Amino acid sequence: MAVIDRPLVHPDRKLSGFRPFKAWRHFRKLIADKEDTEQVFHIIEALKGRKSYNKALDFVKSDAGQALIQRGNDLPGMLDDHARWADLPPNSVAQNYIRFMKREGLSAAGLVEESNKFKPASERPNDQLEWYFERLRDTHDLFHVLTGYGRDALGEGCLLGFSYEQNPSPGVLFIAYAGNRELRKATKTKAPVLDALREGRRLGREAAQLAHQEVESLMHEDIDEARARLNLGRPEIYCHCLEILEAEGNSAQELMAPQQAQAA
Repeated sequence: MAVIDRPLVHPDRKLSGFRPFKAWRHFRKLIADKEDTEQVFHIIEALKGRKSYNKALDFVKSDAGQALIQRGNDLPGMLDDHARWADLPPNSVAQNYIRFMKREGLSAAGLVEESNKFKPASERPNDQLEWYFERLRDTHDLFHVLTGYGRDALGEGCLLGFSYEQNPSPGVLFIAYAGNRELRKATKTKAPVLDALREGRRLGREAAQLAHQEVESLMHEDIDEARARLNLGRPEIYCHCLEILEAEGNSAQELMAPQQAQAA
């Protein structure tokens, strides 16, 4: 069924309760196995709140949201079709995105696969609201490229702080602060990592809504011009923290992030 033909909200859709202890158990599992991305979905599900639901509903009902739904783009397929963007300039958003995905060994389809391990598509409400939540998932790595946050532990946490302010979900903020705590514990760093997270939240509040952008057009833009149009500030404190962490002799392994934010 085309997204435009789905109900706005499926009658079987339910809001899960706020379960912080369950979220913490799944976070401990994520720390124990940084590649166990499925735990992220459990955390977000355990802490889902009405604020995130209402914001999603407002956008889906809006003219802008309905226009994107009408276009019917398959975001993962479009983002992974690197040949589609081959003729664009080196500093286009698309070429920056392709370089990032190749360097990190990522694909949009891979993130969908991880999401389906938590809950197969057949078990999700087939409504327009689900389209929005999938859009948040599918644009995560594009957020990395546009904001300048890396996939190190601090970068992922700061991006989660940014993402929370754009699309409020208590689970996302929980992972950001809990991850920050784990980073300080592992590295014993003197870097102002909490300030970097606060900076990420501020930048998210100040920026345009990234997940609400028409992605195909955005990919054609020069990335510097896109950042200016979207009011995306440079994460100065984050970059300073990276310099301190490296100067303190932290290894790449210590700075590696759980694959947490990919799901958020």
